[in-house]
Amino acid sequence: MEFEVIILATALADVQDAVDYYDEQSIGLGEKFEAELNAFLITLESNPFFQNRYDEVRCLPLKKFPYMVHFTVDRQAQLVVVHAVFHTSLHPKVWKRGH
Repeated sequence: MEFEVIILATALADVQDAVDYYDEQSIGLGEKFEAELNAFLITLESNPFFQNRYDEVRCLPLKKFPYMVHFTVDRQAQLVVVHAVFHTSLHPKVWKRGH
């Protein structure tokens, strides 16, 4: 069963911030971040049932970068909605206030 993955504008802004940050650190590093993130988003199309972290939000940590994808799953609509992509040092309450 394939799920459609939708990335909210707020999550896209998170991704752009991370890409910009990594590109400032080293040219091409932002591209590597984005490539890893895209691979994980493809994983969500076929297997979005990672553990619930809080409320109905599930999380998927990236392996090479200290970021976590925060998303919800609608089984009936076969839809994954990505709400945020942010650094693992941030608390989920920060995301809820800011988005």
